[in-house]
Amino acid sequence: MSGVAGARGAAARPILLNAVHMNCIGDIAHGLWTHPRDDSRAYRTSRYWAELARTLERGGFDTLFLADIIGANDVWEGRPDAALREGVQHPINDPLLLVPLMAHVTEHLGFGVTVNQSYEVPHLFARRMSTLDHLSEGRVAWNIVTGFLDSAARAAGQTQQLGHDARYDRADDFMELAYKLWEGSWEDDAVVHDRAARIHTRPDKVHRIRHEGPYYQADTIFLSEPSPQRTPVLFQAGASKRGMDFAARHAECIFVSGTKAQARETIADITARAVALGRRRADLRFFVGTIVVVGATEAEARERFAEYRHHASPEAGLAHFSAQTGIDFSRFDLDAPIVNPDTQALKSFLESVTTRSGGQVWTPRRLLDQMVLGSRHTPIVGSAEQVADELESWVREADVDGFNLIRTVVPECFTDIVDLLVPELRARGVYKTAYTPGTLRHKLFGTDRLPDRHAAASFRFSPASA
Repeated sequence: MSGVAGARGAAARPILLNAVHMNCIGDIAHGLWTHPRDDSRAYRTSRYWAELARTLERGGFDTLFLADIIGANDVWEGRPDAALREGVQHPINDPLLLVPLMAHVTEHLGFGVTVNQSYEVPHLFARRMSTLDHLSEGRVAWNIVTGFLDSAARAAGQTQQLGHDARYDRADDFMELAYKLWEGSWEDDAVVHDRAARIHTRPDKVHRIRHEGPYYQADTIFLSEPSPQRTPVLFQAGASKRGMDFAARHAECIFVSGTKAQARETIADITARAVALGRRRADLRFFVGTIVVVGATEAEARERFAEYRHHASPEAGLAHFSAQTGIDFSRFDLDAPIVNPDTQALKSFLESVTTRSGGQVWTPRRLLDQMVLGSRHTPIVGSAEQVADELESWVREADVDGFNLIRTVVPECFTDIVDLLVPELRARGVYKTAYTPGTLRHKLFGTDRLPDRHAAASFRFSPASA
């Protein structure tokens, strides 16, 4: 990546940064919307998102990653009351509609949007993503999720969601059809826009897509002409074995969690699976989620952390974790061991806190003790120098490429990073001093389109395939 300078020079591994947000007042670090300086109630306004996008671009962030859910967090006590009271991802608005607004006020910032493919019509979803890619001039990424909430299935008229592994089977079928639409229907030179000849699109350059899969069927030509990236940059976060297989085949930017040793093991595992499919480590970027509280001095950061902790809600965090795992923790004795029941929610989250997890005994009380800022993420607290040291150690010891920085009190959590941490990273030569021109994929990987090694390449049009 260009624009990296400093004593370690071009050989330094540039740190990538994504800001994590949702189109709501409370997403991961719960309760902090109650802080008097928090502005997240303005999430309903265009001003809020435009200012955030400008701040992130000023700090050289790679993307604003917008998480999403399409059902209520209603596992705790068997109803959504706690989520409604505490603002646990509810109310929540559509993340895709924010992209054109923010793209209009920025030039380089990427936008990663979460869309649950389980409830999408493939050709209409593919058109929406192509539209956003056109409007942003190639700065869109899709975070592929298969869902974990039964409430989302009920909202869509189903009695319950598919089983965990079956959801990934369906997602594989969805991806194959989406690749055919994005990569195989229109040739690059299909649009000629010849006014004199009255030919806008050459029909012989637009090809019918026929798909007969186990979950999806289609017989159509794609509705949109090729966008700058064709297929958006592909994000994914599955950490179960089935999820890692899916990531190895499809994902470009992959979210991992755990300790440095656990993250390194996960990265090595997914990389090995990807290489077995003909891909390379260079085709992948791995991100770990973290909360950063940074100050001009360590004392200032510690003071701010104590202030945030006063407003955080571990109880709301536990209600959220109930939805993620499918376990109603309100029914547990606080000191009772958490067992591993057969739920169809997030398998990797469940496995991380059962009695089979590393030989440690997890209880609801231990979870609450960990959620000091309303989330299971352990905060990095300190001066810019101390935080930069810790981020560099993650790159070095865990083999991560970057970080998903989770919001706390908005906007100061991001302005502090931009004004304090980013200059320190740049001074060390481990962070870009300028954006690389071009699409988001070009900024991350040096190319606008998916490489020939990717699964999507097999669905591109060729005269032989025709």
